[in-house]
Amino acid sequence: MNTSQPKVNFSELIKRPVCFLGLGFGSGLAPKAPGTFGTIAAIPIYLLVQNLSLMLYIILTVIAFIVGIRICQQSADWLQKEDPSAVVWDEIVGYLVTMTAAPQGWQWIVLGFVLFRIFDILKPWPISLADQKLHGGFGIMLDDVIAGIFASVLLQCIYYLG
Repeated sequence: MNTSQPKVNFSELIKRPVCFLGLGFGSGLAPKAPGTFGTIAAIPIYLLVQNLSLMLYIILTVIAFIVGIRICQQSADWLQKEDPSAVVWDEIVGYLVTMTAAPQGWQWIVLGFVLFRIFDILKPWPISLADQKLHGGFGIMLDDVIAGIFASVLLQCIYYLG
């Protein structure tokens, strides 16, 4: 997997709305830790949708996942790489999955961020399996969704058992 950052002109990027989304509104172009910056870009999105009903929140997250498959595939194709680190829509959706039914408060937003990044970086099984075996937009998306599920379960356990 090639993880070097692409040479992308921001003005060129915003002319390609799908790629603008795929690169996390430009956050994926950070020279170091683009996944972390992509996850940071997810926080304002979460703040906009956190007070929706749980059902509507889940529906929007599922829609973000489904359209994310195409967003990530088209962005990867444009960058001519299989799974470019600059494509961070998957981190945005993974963070939204993490924060499903999360408790209110900044401490939970930060803890969800940290837990998601840990699972996304370390990729314990089955996250690693999805990362290695699945390709294309679906593969780019799925390992982060699984990381988000793991992080969400742990976040809920900390809240309810802590």
